[in-house]
Amino acid sequence: MNDPSTERVSSGSPYEQTVGFSRAVRTGRHVFVSGTAPIWPDGQVDPDPLAQARRCWEIALDALAQLGGSPADVVRTRSFLTDRAHEAAASQAHGEVFADVRPASTMLVVAGLLDERWVVEVELDAVLTRR
Repeated sequence: MNDPSTERVSSGSPYEQTVGFSRAVRTGRHVFVSGTAPIWPDGQVDPDPLAQARRCWEIALDALAQLGGSPADVVRTRSFLTDRAHEAAASQAHGEVFADVRPASTMLVVAGLLDERWVVEVELDAVLTRR
């Protein structure tokens, strides 16, 4: 049974329906943003790792904002890279958003992501300072 105080948002990803997940879920002051890939509304994916990382954070932060949060509320991030060579781009994009916030953060190199065009995917957790 769903808790009526739990809020969910969708980013419109086709995977949300088929897999059965929400882009982000808020319960109380806690927000959890699912793994977020660098997809543009038209389905395109920019091959540039920096552009991908920036797009991932744009989507994830938009979901957070829809649930009342901001980058200042983020307490943990995770970045998944398909190659160590993308670390500098992923780090730059993360720093552009979180340099002053400094959440706990993990960056992993993985064997691959769901779509072979993706070289970066991100997640975040936040604790909202206001209800």
